[in-house]
Amino acid sequence: MDEKKVKSFFRDKRVVITGGAGFIGSNLAIKLVGLGAKVTLIDSMIPEYGGNLFNIKEIEDKINLNLSDVRDTRSMDSLIRGAELMFNLAGQVSHIDSMKDPYTDLEINAKSQLSMLESCRKYNPGIKVVFASTRQIYGRPEYLPVDERHPLRPRDVNGINKLAGEWYHVLYHNTYGIRTVCLRMTNTYGPRLLMKHNRQGFIGWFIRRVIDGEEIRIYGTGRQKRDLNYVDDVVDALLICGCNESLNGEIFNLGNFPPISLEEIAKLLIKINTSGSYRLVPFPEEKEKIDIGDYYASYEKFKKKTGWSPRISYEEGFKRTMEYYKKNRRHYWQPQHLCEKFYTVT
Repeated sequence: MDEKKVKSFFRDKRVVITGGAGFIGSNLAIKLVGLGAKVTLIDSMIPEYGGNLFNIKEIEDKINLNLSDVRDTRSMDSLIRGAELMFNLAGQVSHIDSMKDPYTDLEINAKSQLSMLESCRKYNPGIKVVFASTRQIYGRPEYLPVDERHPLRPRDVNGINKLAGEWYHVLYHNTYGIRTVCLRMTNTYGPRLLMKHNRQGFIGWFIRRVIDGEEIRIYGTGRQKRDLNYVDDVVDALLICGCNESLNGEIFNLGNFPPISLEEIAKLLIKINTSGSYRLVPFPEEKEKIDIGDYYASYEKFKKKTGWSPRISYEEGFKRTMEYYKKNRRHYWQPQHLCEKFYTVT
């Protein structure tokens, strides 16, 4: 990535981030503030999701935080009007929750995405939108690594709704000329990841159990392969999409190589922590039904277009992540409550 180009592009840009107090959104916001952007964060701060005011503590006086839900069309109409760029990261990401409460997942991951794009069409057709999609839309891979031509066969409600949200973005580019780019993200980890429960991914929960001196429980054989991206690498990819007009209307995988097995992840975390244990256990029925087996992506399409490749190794990424949580555990281990200090758009 051309650092000079990115720095000059984002200086004084009016940027909106949905899900901005969450994991990826807050890391992106910190980077954008450092680049001189004028950043507005939109977050509903729903307790069970990833919004956490501590995530943005270091930039709280440099950003605007609007406590709004992306399902609130009036708020979104207003917030989108003045933006030059929107990073659309808000979403319900729990696969299990999507099966238990499919209608909420539908509202957040599909209906609200359509509503936001309608706001763009009506009130700000010149805006650029970068949408965070997911590997989950592929379902169980037919071949590895998974590229963008792979069949799309989601295995849960979340995958179906995220696919709908993604294709709304493509449609509004093709039909209305709204500049959109979609990134299909793989497992992302790093500082500011939600740690309150294990319904939004296994990585944070593995890390929490190791730090707490509790046994990691791995479902199945432990040989299931995954590719992981450290959050700084994902932020770089988002920034590239924001400032590169040649990517408009396209869909790209993110990923990493080589992949790593779940058992290898557990062993690496234990090594870094210098203590810990893990055990293989049978799959619970509800999780086995939606498990995708091995998954790792080809990110060659994005690499050829932009030069992006992951720069942070698994070991280095896990070291940074564990250091962060050991220092700040009290802000992440217990359920977060909305504090009395509010931020509004100015």
